[in-house]
Amino acid sequence: MTTRQIVTPIVGAGAALAAVVLTGTTFFTSPRVHADDESDAKDLRVELGFKIAPVPLKIDGKDRDLVGLGSYIVNAQGDCNGCHGANSPMIEFIPTGNPYFLSPPFNGKTKVNPAGYLGGGRNFGTLGPGASPPTIISRNLTPDVTGRPEGGHTFPEFLQIIRNGKDFDHLHPNCSKTITANCFTAPFNGDVLQIMPWPIYANMTDHDLLAIYTYLSTIPCYEGPTDPKNPLHNDCPK
Repeated sequence: MTTRQIVTPIVGAGAALAAVVLTGTTFFTSPRVHADDESDAKDLRVELGFKIAPVPLKIDGKDRDLVGLGSYIVNAQGDCNGCHGANSPMIEFIPTGNPYFLSPPFNGKTKVNPAGYLGGGRNFGTLGPGASPPTIISRNLTPDVTGRPEGGHTFPEFLQIIRNGKDFDHLHPNCSKTITANCFTAPFNGDVLQIMPWPIYANMTDHDLLAIYTYLSTIPCYEGPTDPKNPLHNDCPK
């Protein structure tokens, strides 16, 4: 964004000085903005991202700046664990680190519960009209045995998820003659993720989304339910 400047012609130095005296106004020059201010702010976000990451990270072979920035976006801006964490805000934080609790047990320092971090399972209840509307449960975002997050999705697929809301799992299709339960009726679109605020996140830059994706690939795998047919199940490295 550029700042428009309004320039007023000066009619003689004496006239300008008189105008200052008469109005009692003093003009100051704006502080110079350095070209590296943006990169400095980015570095601060990177370091803060590492500081607030609630789980150990595997950054070998990863771009450190992307990992740190991704952590900052996920943990300080997006509150991704608030939806994709454990089933309830009651256990999103450990008891002594739960800022919503009285003191005690809260010890004054917020601490995210690392167990189940970004492993999905938050139940948002049913959504939509019909006799058997779908129950929306947040997905497991942790990497699988391939090392890729969200159960093995590639970065181009991740972009489709965020940009267009594409539901690759297609868990809640639109109702039809053959699909009558756990399905959406019009006007809901069963091809896209519901509840997930992808229409807002779609405005993010490719660089920021790559940072998120890179960070998610460094967090511990959460296996989730043992039933392989459960959409929250994840094949973790052995």
